[in-house]
Amino acid sequence: MVSMMQNKIFSVSEEYMGVRIDKYLAEKDDDLTRSALQKLIAEARVTVNGKPANKNYKLCSGDSICVEVPEPVEYEAAAENIPLDIPYEDDDLLVVNKPRGMVVHPAAGNYSGTLVNALLYHCGSSLSGINGVMRPGIVHRIDKDTSGLLIVAKNDFSHRLLAEQIKEHSFTRKYQAIVCGIIKNEEGTINAPIGRHPTERKKMAVTMKNSKEAITHYKVLNRFKGYTHVELTLTTGRTHQIRVHMSYIGHPVAGDPVYGGKKYLVKLGGQCLHAYYISFVHPRTGETITLSSPLPEYFTDFIKTIE
Repeated sequence: MVSMMQNKIFSVSEEYMGVRIDKYLAEKDDDLTRSALQKLIAEARVTVNGKPANKNYKLCSGDSICVEVPEPVEYEAAAENIPLDIPYEDDDLLVVNKPRGMVVHPAAGNYSGTLVNALLYHCGSSLSGINGVMRPGIVHRIDKDTSGLLIVAKNDFSHRLLAEQIKEHSFTRKYQAIVCGIIKNEEGTINAPIGRHPTERKKMAVTMKNSKEAITHYKVLNRFKGYTHVELTLTTGRTHQIRVHMSYIGHPVAGDPVYGGKKYLVKLGGQCLHAYYISFVHPRTGETITLSSPLPEYFTDFIKTIE
């Protein structure tokens, strides 16, 4: 595939005087990491006032920056015969009970063994194409080490209507998690905007800067020594939302290697978080589809160790 160039233009305001150019651009553009920007600078793809930028350049008020970003080359994902747990399927969509440890779609470092690879084998060409060849059928996603229910569209008609339900918050998603510490309230709502972490680009954070509204509702199901079993309902669906929000209120998801909960980290091998319930309106029939998934073995085994 021939790659196309994309030019991104930035005008530097007075508040960024003296800031290094790579740090400034990484903050202004969520799509570019500092390492990627440094590579573009080394390739003379970043100019300041029409001249190639130096990697150590510190900004002046009024600088005009142009970043020439090559479009990523998309690779065709390959079909792979990977068993799937499918609690619901028809001609328009299917619901997968994703196991913990499975990546949803191919990306750098994970071009095989993903849910998409398995779906291509199971469905053949019967997947929506809205999200491109790397994410066919994927309407929403859950993290690699989060288990549970995920809906997949088999055609563009279903994809559009399902995505609209998610956007309008009429698509119900509930999770269960074990979080660190004892939550005193029986239930509550976390309403705190989420955006890219200001210094760690692979992380998200509660922040007022370049963020989006994020709302998570929680309800206590049980309390153990040092842990709380909670049900979590999403109003919005930001990246890492539950993990960020629970860490923000001082109760990180147990076993989460990124946002806290280091106790039992090795034993758990990832966060104790399961997408156990979804409810949505079928895009073609108008029928309400409600599905639930029992807690997986890693989750119930962990409960036994803390009871």
